[in-house]
Amino acid sequence: MSYARRFLLIAPLAAAALLAGCASLTGPREVDVPLERLQRGLDERFPLQQRALGVFELELSRPQLAILRDNDRLALSATVAVTSPLLRPLQGNVALSGRLQVDNVRNAVVLSDARIDGFSVGGVDTATRGQLAAAANVVVERIVRDVPVYHFRPDELRYLGVQYVPTTIHTTREGLRVRFEPAK
Repeated sequence: MSYARRFLLIAPLAAAALLAGCASLTGPREVDVPLERLQRGLDERFPLQQRALGVFELELSRPQLAILRDNDRLALSATVAVTSPLLRPLQGNVALSGRLQVDNVRNAVVLSDARIDGFSVGGVDTATRGQLAAAANVVVERIVRDVPVYHFRPDELRYLGVQYVPTTIHTTREGLRVRFEPAK
């Protein structure tokens, strides 16, 4: 077989292999987001202040994130300061957790199905503690609605000239693993 004939047979196969290799470069990919990066981003958004039930001013500060690996949830604890014309200033803690969800409109990771796992404020009676817990629920709703856990950077959404969208998210021991697929 002549050299020219071999080239004509091999060239299309080589081109197909090259194109297949390029296609795999722009296929789905996964990006790990370490817990430290999540924590830094959240620290920039705190403290949060919210008026609740018309009489309580709550300020959440010093957020601390933790990974709940077994069920792809994220835990958030924070210090809560309560002021009200009806009470002396109070300090306490709130702990909440939520399921991770990708918000493609904001290019962010948010918490959904959030719940308060713990709420404590010292030095108040049971009735006031119940009112404060209701106020804390209002603040938790705001956190879930308004405060993303993480915003994707532009370089995470574009790779080798291809625009990507985040599709799924899972927890790992070190943080989050986000799957990106080419935008359609």
